[in-house]
Amino acid sequence: MIRGRFAPTPSGHMHLGNAKIALLSWLQVRAADGEFILRIEDIDLQRSKPSITEGILQDLQWLGLGWDEGPETIGAYGPYLQSQRLEKYEEALQTLQRAGRLYPCFCSRADLLGVAGAPHGLSSEGAVYNGTCRNLTREEQQAKSQLKNPSTRFGLQAEAFTFVDGIAGVQVFQPGSGGDFVVKRADGMYSYQLAVTVDDAAMGITHVLRGDDLLDSTPRQLALYKALGLQPPQFAHAPLILGEDGHRLAKRHGDLGLAALRKAGTRPETVIGWLAYISGLIDRPEKTAAVDLVQGFQLDHISKTPFVLSESMIRQLLPH
Repeated sequence: MIRGRFAPTPSGHMHLGNAKIALLSWLQVRAADGEFILRIEDIDLQRSKPSITEGILQDLQWLGLGWDEGPETIGAYGPYLQSQRLEKYEEALQTLQRAGRLYPCFCSRADLLGVAGAPHGLSSEGAVYNGTCRNLTREEQQAKSQLKNPSTRFGLQAEAFTFVDGIAGVQVFQPGSGGDFVVKRADGMYSYQLAVTVDDAAMGITHVLRGDDLLDSTPRQLALYKALGLQPPQFAHAPLILGEDGHRLAKRHGDLGLAALRKAGTRPETVIGWLAYISGLIDRPEKTAAVDLVQGFQLDHISKTPFVLSESMIRQLLPH
């Protein structure tokens, strides 16, 4: 049985881009008669808000995207909020430490901004780290620790990663892709890369469908799976919805939140039909329920092209 998940961060209300990924992930699982898990990635306690978590639950229920396990649901793999799973991340961190895969990094924000101008390339998390602190001696580490609390980085090995993405096809990442990355920040917060890897493995997730903005995170997570001796899931990365400026949806593109659409009187069938249309699942935008899209759903039906959202298209979602 396949197990898939939708794992939103409750730092902002759900918008159409989030809803597209939730729908496609839900359809992948339901078409295979699998189990769908909702996990709230509230590891960043300063940005995450319980009221937004509640809004996410309401939005998903409104869309008809129910889950088998998640917050407020009894399940064998809980808890389903990352803020309640910190000890699991610390255990993984200690495993990596014993394996000699971690090192302290004393680079400041200014240092890292300077790296952004260097010819090392960029990843979804910013500039690729150039390894400044990787080869510090024990004495140098101790001296620097008197001046600054370090973050903890995972050292990549000289190995390439190749995998078949369920939507994007064969992906090849060269050794060192993305650079050594932080697994625990200087303020003590565990990183997304570590937490998502630990949680997907612990929850028995077999299939991950997410936005293609996270495609270059995959080799980092595969490296963590290997170092921790865990089985990685199958990955599929769907194109994002973009604003007219070519960037992924954000507050600057106006209020595209599901709560706002619901308040305006938009029906969930209108949103689901529109999302299915822009995803390449149906030929024209027409009202449909999520459950009516399950039969015949296949990953290779999903459009591989990002969809650019215009103001006129937004008006199509509002009651006439």
